Amino acid sequence: CCDGTEPRPAVSRIGSSRVYTLDEPMPFKPASSLLPLTPVMFELLLALADSNLHGYAILQAVEPRLKSVLPLRTGTLYRALAAALDAGFISEIPSPDEPRRRVYRLTPQGRAVLKADADRLADQVALARAKRVLPERSR
Repeated sequence: CCDGTEPRPAVSRIGSSRVYTLDEPMPFKPASSLLPLTPVMFELLLALADSNLHGYAILQAVEPRLKSVLPLRTGTLYRALAAALDAGFISEIPSPDEPRRRVYRLTPQGRAVLKADADRLADQVALARAKRVLPERSR
């Protein structure tokens, strides 16, 4: 099996569970299985929800909302961007203005995860209002 003389099977079964090997891509995970997002990841995806932005523009969009709660530094942002790229939540696209600048856009999977987490948060807020932890929303 694993001594290098025989090829490793792409998929094996153990009981009723499916086991994936390193050379087989994992199937698409439902958005709800990737929750909850970190506050930084949520804000990053939210900033990209309506426009494609480069890193500094994302920082400018997110920082005013987070500065009093969670100061966002450049290194934190770029680590979050790398994680979002790895997870398939965002993709890098060519900059229309400057070829060296990296511009990011939200992918369909990123939008689905963002929506799922926003729904989760909305449910928590609704429950907090129902339990009178938060005041009812004034209309």
